[in-house]
Amino acid sequence: MKLEKKLKELVLKLPEVSTPGGNYVSVNVRGNIAYVAIQFPIVNGNYHYQGRLGDKISTEDGYKAMEMCALNVIAQIEAKVGFENVIGLNHIDAYFLASNEWDDSPKIVNGASDIFVNVLGEKGTHSRAIFGVDSLPRNFSVGLTATVTLKSTIGL
Repeated sequence: MKLEKKLKELVLKLPEVSTPGGNYVSVNVRGNIAYVAIQFPIVNGNYHYQGRLGDKISTEDGYKAMEMCALNVIAQIEAKVGFENVIGLNHIDAYFLASNEWDDSPKIVNGASDIFVNVLGEKGTHSRAIFGVDSLPRNFSVGLTATVTLKSTIGL
């Protein structure tokens, strides 16, 4: 199924791709692997879900924040290499900022995993790692990186 059709079926829309905040690229292709730089809950230039999970941000909102990050990953891949050139998602690294008492990280990261599997089907299955951190840029509650395998014939 085409990406646009699946997004429409799920009543989802890809955000505008954001530009890097430093001296790096959003998607770096090496051989047939594309590495997606960290994506935050930014939608069309607007920052969302800033603060610590379990403090200012609920677990439910953390899930939504991860959904936004996953849609940003998909938008970056679509813009830079096109999903028609993707064999599948390999791995995601999820980062979260939380209060000391909060411990629901798998639940929020399911926000990203659910988006990938629901939108991309079998191409969206992946492994993942989850990291609690002391700070994230702009005080975002979450961030997400990803790698995908590309068809070897895309000629990038």
